[in-house]
Amino acid sequence: MRLAPLLALLVLAASALAPPGVRFARPIAVVGAKESFNWSGYMQGTLEKGTTFHSISADWIVPEVQQRNAGEAEYSSSWIGIGGGCVDAGCSVSDATLIQAGIGHDVDATGRPDYYAWWETIPAPSIRTDLLISPGDLVRVNIAEGAVPEVWTITITDLSTRRAFSITLPYASTYATAEWILETPIVISDTGGITVGPMPDVAPVHFDNARVNGAGAGLVASEQIALVDFDLLPDPQERTALNSAAAGDRKVPTAALRIAAVLIGARPGAPRATRPRAASGRTVRPARARLAKRNQTATRARAR
Repeated sequence: MRLAPLLALLVLAASALAPPGVRFARPIAVVGAKESFNWSGYMQGTLEKGTTFHSISADWIVPEVQQRNAGEAEYSSSWIGIGGGCVDAGCSVSDATLIQAGIGHDVDATGRPDYYAWWETIPAPSIRTDLLISPGDLVRVNIAEGAVPEVWTITITDLSTRRAFSITLPYASTYATAEWILETPIVISDTGGITVGPMPDVAPVHFDNARVNGAGAGLVASEQIALVDFDLLPDPQERTALNSAAAGDRKVPTAALRIAAVLIGARPGAPRATRPRAASGRTVRPARARLAKRNQTATRARAR
């Protein structure tokens, strides 16, 4: 895998319009077929499904997050979108467009969590809305193209508070992919440094009522994409190399941890917890115990 060109593309996608300070680029960073540095969840592509995508929606409970490492700012988002993913099942063809919306759940360096609703149209930066969001809220996000081609309406509804945000805007999409994602974003600093943002301890996300083009998404196991968390790799030199835009050709070690923290159900239901496992069988640290109360009837799924 050649990481330098990939990161360069991500920088170009974010830098032109991004505001000063830390900023995020959200296209998929592919490790291999169905593996990514920044996305975990489910993804459909037009070459796989034989169709294009013009609307997408889902419900989910906003996960609670806690700081993983003291003194560290940490980032994560749960969202749905059209574009930006893998057009084919092998992830050999990607899509440069992306219209998306969802919930951010970050932690600042002091350990204070921050929950917010946002939307984004690549290559423009993400826009934070004024919709108040709390962990445990049930949210519904819908992105749909209207009767006029390339005119989209994004709606984010907090079903717990009965408050909503909506915007209609033009956007030229390829309509090539559809995604339901838990993400750790790629972070670009003021100085141009590029890292896959550290992820906090985050409760697993369970997308319910996943729909695309007005019908049930019909997701299958082969459409799952696993997050390779190289912050947890055993080799510090490998982590440093992967964090560098000049890393060149490198392969992810076979001991890489693959996180399967996103589940999608065929019917509504409570969020179900997953406990990711390393290739060696070691259990990766899950979200804090106090998150478990909401998931007492949860099921667990091992990362593939």
